[in-house]
Amino acid sequence: MLDDIVDNSQLIDGFGRQVNYLRLSVTDRCDLRCTYCMSEKMTFLPKTELLSFEELERLCSVFISRGVKHLRISGGEPLTRKDILSLFQKMKTHLESGALQELTLTTNATQLEKYAEELFECGVRRINVSLDTLDQENFQKITRRDKLSAVLRGIEIALRAGLKIKINTVALRHKNISELDKMVLWAHSQGMDMSLIEAMPMGAIDEDRVDQYIPLFEVKEMLTKTMTFEDCTYRTSGPSRYVTVKETGGRLGFISPLSHNFCESCNRVRITCTGQLYTCLGNDGMIDLRSPLREDPSNKKLICAIDQALLKKPRGHDFDISRRGQAPSVNRHMSVTGG
Repeated sequence: MLDDIVDNSQLIDGFGRQVNYLRLSVTDRCDLRCTYCMSEKMTFLPKTELLSFEELERLCSVFISRGVKHLRISGGEPLTRKDILSLFQKMKTHLESGALQELTLTTNATQLEKYAEELFECGVRRINVSLDTLDQENFQKITRRDKLSAVLRGIEIALRAGLKIKINTVALRHKNISELDKMVLWAHSQGMDMSLIEAMPMGAIDEDRVDQYIPLFEVKEMLTKTMTFEDCTYRTSGPSRYVTVKETGGRLGFISPLSHNFCESCNRVRITCTGQLYTCLGNDGMIDLRSPLREDPSNKKLICAIDQALLKKPRGHDFDISRRGQAPSVNRHMSVTGG
């Protein structure tokens, strides 16, 4: 596939930021219904509209040839897509060649028990698990599903398989704030890093996000009553800014797109399962890659479309969660673009 690619120059946006990180959503479907993410009654895309694995592979190969070093597979819940491991197996060849430095995954872990060992065999070494509570009753309230035991089994098996896990937890003012200190201690006791994330105004949901949102500086202040935070220079390719918790020796990250955004250092773009390229998570502007992908097997039209999109990548996002009852800042749900 790489023989068809005619341009291997680096991806640079209009503000001089180099893009070396691609987040690829392989499905908008999910087997949970988290209250801050989607409505109970969701209308998902027809499966016929999704890009094939061959098309997803081709897209990824083009981006890798243009300097993308970090590829994250996401959704929705990516492990619910049938035959998903075939894509990981194809991407493993880029790891083996050295063109790709890291192949990672974001998952809710409900299917991880089934796939953990094979993911490791495909070259995945680090994954993010979205988990907002360790309490079974609260898990069912937040996700509208009774699957906490499957999630915890999946995490255990993944750790045993050799996968390094980071727990991603959305801070929800009235739903899990009192549990966050316990979650940090649990994650660190298992050798896992953890990141806290602010609720983001993406897509229509059944609740008002003003009731959900809490800025992370408030959470940080609350946690320092029982924990000591020390400066940490550790960084990944993502937006987390880490501290070390003195009492545990583990790392705790903070992702705060609303109270303290990280746009100036953004190195990421996102592609949906239908081939829409979003250069900013918090902006509805997108460029269609499916048409040039299918119209031109030489990839010339595809590369041109990618370059046009990069020039339109905004300086910062449009997130706003300040007014009760307002429409979401971004119309699409997080599950469409991928985390």
